[in-house]
Amino acid sequence: MEASEAFGKALRERRKACSLSQEKLALEADLERVYVSLLENGHKQPTFQTILKLARALNCTASDLVATAEKLMAS
Repeated sequence: MEASEAFGKALRERRKACSLSQEKLALEADLERVYVSLLENGHKQPTFQTILKLARALNCTASDLVATAEKLMAS
């Protein structure tokens, strides 16, 4: 699994676990909903600043998101 695909899957899993829509996550993270969709589908790769924004909105750490993506890449 590619890194962008793994991050997207990790992001989607965390967002759904928090019962957030893409729109609500985008609003909380000060991002565009379309960009969140592109991230989740592996079409874009986030910057470190974006990962921090997403983590804050998801009440987790950036390292949590990255670690989940790493596990997905390894499986």
